[in-house]
Amino acid sequence: MNRSRRFEILDGRDINRETFVEPWAEAGLIVADSPHDPQPSLRIEGGRVVKMDGRRREEFDSIDTFIADHALDLDAAAEAMATSSLEIARMLADISVPRARVLRLAAGCTPAMLVKIVSHMSVLEMMNGLAKMRVRRTPANQAHVTNKREHPALLAADAAEAARRGFAEVETTVGVARFAPFNALAILVGTQTGRGGVLTQCSVEESLGLRLAMKGLTTYAETLSVYGTERAFVDGDDTPWSKAFLASAYASRGVKVRFTSGTGSEALMGHAEGCSMLYLEARCLLVTRGAGSQGVQNGSISCIALPEALPGGVRVVLAENLLASMLGLEVASGNDALASHSAIRKSAKLMLQFIPGTDLIFSGYSAIPKGDNLFGGGNFDAEDFDDYSVLQRDMQIDGGTRSIAEEEALEIRERAARAIQAVYEELGLPPISDEEVAAAVVAHASADMPARDVVADLAAADSFMAGEETVLAAVAALQRRGFSETAANILELGRQRVAGDYLQPSAIFDRDFKVQSGVNDPNDYTGPGTGYRVGGARWEEIQNIRQQKSPRDFIAAQLGEPSGKLVELGPARAGTQTEVILAVGPAFGRALTKTIGELEHEEVLAAILTGVAEEGLTARILRVSHSSDCAEIGHVGAQLSGSGISVGLQSRGTTVIHKRGLARLSNLELFPQSPSLTLETYRAIGRNAARYAKGERPTPVPVQVDNWARLRLIVKTALLHRRETEEVRDLPPFELAFDWEPDV
Repeated sequence: MNRSRRFEILDGRDINRETFVEPWAEAGLIVADSPHDPQPSLRIEGGRVVKMDGRRREEFDSIDTFIADHALDLDAAAEAMATSSLEIARMLADISVPRARVLRLAAGCTPAMLVKIVSHMSVLEMMNGLAKMRVRRTPANQAHVTNKREHPALLAADAAEAARRGFAEVETTVGVARFAPFNALAILVGTQTGRGGVLTQCSVEESLGLRLAMKGLTTYAETLSVYGTERAFVDGDDTPWSKAFLASAYASRGVKVRFTSGTGSEALMGHAEGCSMLYLEARCLLVTRGAGSQGVQNGSISCIALPEALPGGVRVVLAENLLASMLGLEVASGNDALASHSAIRKSAKLMLQFIPGTDLIFSGYSAIPKGDNLFGGGNFDAEDFDDYSVLQRDMQIDGGTRSIAEEEALEIRERAARAIQAVYEELGLPPISDEEVAAAVVAHASADMPARDVVADLAAADSFMAGEETVLAAVAALQRRGFSETAANILELGRQRVAGDYLQPSAIFDRDFKVQSGVNDPNDYTGPGTGYRVGGARWEEIQNIRQQKSPRDFIAAQLGEPSGKLVELGPARAGTQTEVILAVGPAFGRALTKTIGELEHEEVLAAILTGVAEEGLTARILRVSHSSDCAEIGHVGAQLSGSGISVGLQSRGTTVIHKRGLARLSNLELFPQSPSLTLETYRAIGRNAARYAKGERPTPVPVQVDNWARLRLIVKTALLHRRETEEVRDLPPFELAFDWEPDV
């Protein structure tokens, strides 16, 4: 079969490197509306749930029991379950319904009822609901900082840069579990060098994670995974009660706790029981609420490719984020794992959380290159920093980050790498050399770093974990070596753990160690003019991306002093011989001296005149003062040309070959792609103009089309045209003399 060339090209697009399948409910490969999902129901007798979502109490599994006994607000349940799911869905989308009213009803909803509510909602309506139901008024963001070599200097430098870029939380993990204490220490020192108050964690096995927290090396935990089926919980060696116990153990040490769940995990483990991903996630979220967790990392997380393979998968990821916020949970809304080969698709997915805002828009923006991310890639990574900053600026949205200059990044990276070097030296750990520090300052990835003695590092890490030393040893080391600000920030984090204020719902610290949470920064969105609005100093910060320039800088190269080779002779006269008129704009060779393509005006004139001379004709030059429009400049020249042919030339380089008798906006040849015009092109334009003047029918001059030029140069184009227009005067055309040597 002969293949369509278009379909061959489509087959090669990034989007077609991905997997798309039909739903299969029995295997759990269905994101919503499985025929095995139960219908909402609830019966309470004697203050006790005896039936829920079609199951009698004696049929409950452990998850049903935990939800019935610990997650449902029975004071609100009767009203909630008696209210139609459609009515609650409309409350979510209705800006006039207060958040508190929806929260109260959602607290009394069973898993099936929660799912039915969002089943009525479009993506747009869910985004509106998420904007209202987010716990904290002010959105924030979390970063991943890891590297394949588990290099402490690079971890500290990258963590410091992430902190300076505005991330409220920074998470690391390990390739080798025994590296955990040193990786946690490196990002703690790094973040608190970047700015005080950034919360950190090391994602490891839960008992090890708790030990790291008790040594003061971490300040939050979010790796407490929960599942929507009993068998998946068993395979995870857990129950809802053990998760609740572990959460209380963390909280008792002043450590913020967030659970992890997300659509697709049960199907991936082979224990979906024929239910939809969204229904199972609703069960997870009620377990999270019942266990007393501050929030949840959800949005499919590492399973994202599974729901995305199915119809409606990205919609359901948004739905699970919304369900979590309806239950009053802080939401770190995924966007962490690689979601697509397609840049279009990954960005579209992000918008569902980016536009309405979530408590933490990424549960791990990869602040390092994807290849160094031990969490499994990164939907957005360090190479997307500038893109993400521009998205915030484009939409006036607070995405939780800021743009920084290269000099600022280098300075803070060096300070952090020096700080961890000092800690290692003071504590007698395997030394970090000056060479390693220097490499970490400028490195993009771990491949840029010298190798370390891994065996020695691991032995030191084992000794540290087995010993009595805590984070206070690092604080003392930093203080002794002159890193007093970093030491003070780490010590303040410890004090805050004792105070416990950041155990409030959806709590983070601002740059002054002030807690921002659902208690003192509650979401008050009720429609236009309410809720969090980006303005003031924060809007100034978002606008001030590192690429931003003064508009005047864009045309500085085109401004110059006239050379004196173009001289006004007096009012232009109508020609009587076969000639070509070269009509230029009011700023040409005066206020502006170069085209947008950086060609000197005098060189352009010489090229056109040379082309005319090559055809044996002469040309006159005149300046049109009353208009900056290219068509009008060429039209005026054609009226005064003895042959009726003119070349109209704007100062930025846009050119037209015009003919007397044609309407102003008509022409013989138009050359709008001025950045692509070369001196040879202008010479060819002169030749063709002369051929038209002689009555010939030449082949039009070929022009290179650059479809990206507008993106690069539209601001410069507008500014150059503005400068040309500033020179417009109500004067007749003037003839010009040009001192030049023809190249014939």
